[in-house]
Amino acid sequence: MDRRSFIKLTAISGTSAALAGCGSPENTLIRFVPDEDIVPGQAVWRPGVCPACAAGCGLTVRVMDAEHDVVRDGQAGIVQILAAKKLDGSPMHPVNRGALCARGQAAIQITYHPDRITQPLKRDGDRGSGRYAAISWDEAIGELVSRLDALVDAGNQRLLACLTSSRGHRAALLDMFLSRFGAPGAVNYELFGDDVLRRANALSFGRDQLPTYDLANARHVIAFGADFLGTWNSPVANAQGYGHMRQGRSGIRGSFVQIEARMSQTGANADEWVPARPGTEGVLALGLAHVLMAEKLRPASAGGRAGALISGWSEGLAEYSPEQVEKITGVAARRVERLARELVERSPAVVIIGGAPLAHTNGLFSALAVNALNALIGSVGAPGGIAFTPQLDLPRPRPAGFRLTPDAASTVAGGGTYIGDAQLLLIDGANPVYNALPAWKLGEALARLPYIVSFGSFLDETSVLSDLILPDHSFLESFVDAAPESGSLEAVIGVAAPVMKPLHDTRATPDVLLDVSRRLARPLDLPWQTFEEMLMATMARFPASSPDTDAWTEAQEKGGWWGTPGAAIAAPQTPIAPSPSSLAWDEPRFDGDPQEYTLHLLPYVSSAFLDGSLAHLPWLQEMPDPMTSAMWSSWVEINPSTAMKLGIGDGDVVDVVSTHGSVRLAAVLTPGIAPDVAAIPAGQGHRMFTRFASGRGASPVDVLAPMTVDRVGSVAWAATRVKVTRVSGPDGRLVLFAGGSREHHEYTR
Repeated sequence: MDRRSFIKLTAISGTSAALAGCGSPENTLIRFVPDEDIVPGQAVWRPGVCPACAAGCGLTVRVMDAEHDVVRDGQAGIVQILAAKKLDGSPMHPVNRGALCARGQAAIQITYHPDRITQPLKRDGDRGSGRYAAISWDEAIGELVSRLDALVDAGNQRLLACLTSSRGHRAALLDMFLSRFGAPGAVNYELFGDDVLRRANALSFGRDQLPTYDLANARHVIAFGADFLGTWNSPVANAQGYGHMRQGRSGIRGSFVQIEARMSQTGANADEWVPARPGTEGVLALGLAHVLMAEKLRPASAGGRAGALISGWSEGLAEYSPEQVEKITGVAARRVERLARELVERSPAVVIIGGAPLAHTNGLFSALAVNALNALIGSVGAPGGIAFTPQLDLPRPRPAGFRLTPDAASTVAGGGTYIGDAQLLLIDGANPVYNALPAWKLGEALARLPYIVSFGSFLDETSVLSDLILPDHSFLESFVDAAPESGSLEAVIGVAAPVMKPLHDTRATPDVLLDVSRRLARPLDLPWQTFEEMLMATMARFPASSPDTDAWTEAQEKGGWWGTPGAAIAAPQTPIAPSPSSLAWDEPRFDGDPQEYTLHLLPYVSSAFLDGSLAHLPWLQEMPDPMTSAMWSSWVEINPSTAMKLGIGDGDVVDVVSTHGSVRLAAVLTPGIAPDVAAIPAGQGHRMFTRFASGRGASPVDVLAPMTVDRVGSVAWAATRVKVTRVSGPDGRLVLFAGGSREHHEYTR
């Protein structure tokens, strides 16, 4: 008997009779009263905010009546509720304008995931064993409060927090909690973060943020390594602008050149794919600038502040002639000259940089070089060029009290300042143990801490070390917000109310923090009773579109606020610029002897899982990779000519080895990669992350060396050399949607 038939039967004859008819009269099953007014079969649409990445896209959530198994007061039952059925992009939202990527579509599985933590848990075994006992919310909050009170009584406010994002009201609220408690700012660790580009933009333009590209009005685009159509920056907004650039204007079809060592999803859409030697992208950008100035196509003065940062700019970059650029980058001098002239001939043009070029030791130099090139061709602040989304004056957290970087490796591994000295660690959605470099031994450092509290919804490599888990609502069950850093030419904040009632015994983490702050022996005096009140206080500062309403009411209806807020815009930052001599070209440094470790390792963000935070969603596990058609697995990409020299065939099992570790993967042979490069997608290799991701594939992070981007301090994740050796023939670990063989073509640079 199906559940719907069961409900109909119980409505007529009663639960006991129905169970007796099923042959199980000893089990009591209660049909609970519906939680809200429901019109069977009739859908409603409610606004939401996508949590799948930092782009902050707006959602339209399709909500309908549904039956759901619940347990209340120890009794199992079936309740009919309004439940989210489908996620789509919000047509009104200025970032995604009705579109939504596959990751956003799959985000609905976060709410309905079978391995989601459904109630508070307390560790009931050895740390890391995954053994927990269920407790009540009163017990759980009381436990956290008593631990915090004990720190205050001991005069030892060594509280540390790690969160997944440093933007938005949730991060600001956590920071207020920490600040009033006397703790440092929360750690925010992103292996594939964009700190280098933010720093370059601050130096070049006084904007410490990611840029927004007006691709819709561009006629020509050159991109250095940025997978802006797949995974980088605001991919939905970029894809819409790109589509308009290519075929949205009668008689005008924009052109596109991608420069990268491994063909990405974005590179596959380019008119021309140009591989350059890893770490030399900045030299190529300055080579283009040299041609423009030498041929008097653009004056050096057009580079402005951005050009003044580059050593030799005012003299026309004499050291970056096409012939010299060819020696360094491997890109032919004639091609350098042609690419430069096209930037002027096909104006308006824009140049983009992101991804691997910024993850070399000289990544800041490359970013500054591209910024200067954009200034030279007049694309900064111009239609079809580069702009910056106006940033609203929102609550923002303090800088982190500690950064997870290779420079801090000895501190982390040795249990030193902040991490080693912390007495209590709060983890809000972050999983740093998974993406931490092997040299850091972060898992071992965290395991030594006295007490760890997680607000996560799933057991992963970090939360499994927790002593107490206070599970959060899903993004569909609570108030959420997003402050997009880029993707729109107007100011925007996304805000959404819950679209459905909680399925489980969970609580919204911001509300838990506010509750804890009030229960402490010395309350922290935060100004709001609920997270909703905090959001309302911010929205009250913005103008409404009509005198008959207010900004908060409008935000509830459309999923946020966007427009011209006047005085509520945050002022641009203008840091002191370093001298040009300190930013001169330096050869990129790599870990590993090139005689033994002959290939450059290129990790790349997965089109499905990004950095691995979405690997637990089965829809994304079964989504074929756009370049290889692989699914449910991980692999290493090698050029066919290189594979032939190494005796490796398509699908063979190989070991990828660096000076810091090794991973075993299947080989995928592809002509879309330089002969001296091996590429591995990130996202798999989880040791613990639900039934769908645990023990599946391998992570390139496991072989990364602790190299640093100069003058920034972030991880230089593209600065590791490896060797690849064949272990055996295909053994089934590579799962391909397409099947069969792929044609290989001779590689040419």
